[in-house]
Amino acid sequence: MIKSFRITNLATIEEVEFNLKKGFSIMTGETGAGKSIIIDGIRLVLGEKGSSDMIRTGKKETTIEAIFRSPSDPENEIFVQRKIVEQGTGKGYVDGVLVPLKTLKSLRDDLVDIYGQNDHAFLRHVENQLDYLDYYAHAFSLRKKVADKAQELRKKARKKRDLESKQKEREQRLDFLNYQITEIQKAELQPDEEQAIRQDRNILKNAEKISLLIDEALKISYQQEHSASSLLSKLQAITQELSRYEKSFKPTEEAIRELAIIIEDLTDSLLKFKEKQTSAPDKLEKLESRLSQIEGLKRKYGNSILEILSYLEKSKQEFEELSRSHETMADLEKEIADKFSDLRSLTEKLAEKRRESALILEKAVKKEICLLGMKRARFKIDIKTILLETEHMEKIKDSGTEEVEFLISPNPGEELRPLRKIASGGELSRIMLALKSIGKETESLKTLIFDEIDAGIGGKTAEFVAQKLQNLADHHQVICITHLPQIASFAAHHYRIDKQVKKDRTFTIVKELSFEERVQEIARLLTGSRVTDTALKNAREMLIHNLNTDHS
Repeated sequence: MIKSFRITNLATIEEVEFNLKKGFSIMTGETGAGKSIIIDGIRLVLGEKGSSDMIRTGKKETTIEAIFRSPSDPENEIFVQRKIVEQGTGKGYVDGVLVPLKTLKSLRDDLVDIYGQNDHAFLRHVENQLDYLDYYAHAFSLRKKVADKAQELRKKARKKRDLESKQKEREQRLDFLNYQITEIQKAELQPDEEQAIRQDRNILKNAEKISLLIDEALKISYQQEHSASSLLSKLQAITQELSRYEKSFKPTEEAIRELAIIIEDLTDSLLKFKEKQTSAPDKLEKLESRLSQIEGLKRKYGNSILEILSYLEKSKQEFEELSRSHETMADLEKEIADKFSDLRSLTEKLAEKRRESALILEKAVKKEICLLGMKRARFKIDIKTILLETEHMEKIKDSGTEEVEFLISPNPGEELRPLRKIASGGELSRIMLALKSIGKETESLKTLIFDEIDAGIGGKTAEFVAQKLQNLADHHQVICITHLPQIASFAAHHYRIDKQVKKDRTFTIVKELSFEERVQEIARLLTGSRVTDTALKNAREMLIHNLNTDHS
């Protein structure tokens, strides 16, 4: 509910601040006094689009501030502020923190409903009509199950479509993968193979130079008369003879023996390497051919043998998945069928609940709007069921299989037509009041604002409207702008909106009226600008009677 409200520099308002109370409040005033500006201020502070044209002439910005009590926690107060500047749509604040305007709009859903001549978005959208029926039928828990199942089914349907799309290319892809896998496997690649081949190729390309080096090394090691091997043998014999006389030569003898062994091993290696080179004259051609094969595979599948082998494993995995995709499709189709059956069962239960509740709601609304001056109006809830089809699962809605439309015939002889298309603003206000009065909304402390709900009614009907508003005020803060004395006399709190001109400037002011001031105002509503003693007497009696009578 709105606890307090302050407007600065909005149109004809320079500064207005007033507190609002629980229960039923009424706002009255002459036409053009500024009642609609107060409602505009409430809209703005709750995120509705504003413009610099709304700023009071001669001022640079408009500020609207409101303190709300949270419906879920009456002890918790929310401070909301909206500013509109000369350039731009301004800024919004919640508890002093700058927020996007969409945050203010989200607060509106929880805090305030406004029902005016042009504020019937609720009734003008069929989605909201379905929501109201489900709320009335206590069907939202079942509807949530339908939504969950529908989302699961759509997800499975998308997966099936993707798989079907893949299957169209399945055979072609399998052939291609099989060719690639065969080509790579046939090559029998080894991870370190390329490096070894390049090393061998380098040796073979330099075979002549290497052969000369080997021959030269063999001469030095053992082939020459004074080869290293023969010289070491002589030196070893000398040191061995010397060590018989001087023991310090003994380690040298051992070192020479080890060196002789090294030379012997080197000679052996040189002979084997030379034999290997002479026994494979065509090996270079084979190595070049292998490297060419590897390079060809690298151009297709990766920059190295490791990348080629990794590509091979991925291709094998994809080949395996595609090879058994028909099994996956069969499993998926069975899963979809099971989920579709579950969804059908849930939607049938939801449809039955909706149809049963719609009949009860129709009677309740018809009774209420009759009391609100639409005595000969007919009201019907049209429910169309959409056939569930597995072929068109993308069309399955989270809300179920029903499309709901509120139909009305305001006058005898007219056929039932969609409420959103033919009802006038006043009729929509009264129907909205009827829906609120049926007793299915239990949230407390929400603010309901009815802007000139009395359009086109009077007499006894006006009293019924007033009683409905008064009853709504047991659970909500109700604010009504009216021109009817019957409605004004039922309110617990009365605010008068006046327009004054001072020094060629227009000012709108708001004042909460005392009992005697209310008598004067209701008398004015009864008779116009010429207030008589009789009008005052009638106004007083009307106030006393309506404020002290239980109309429930």
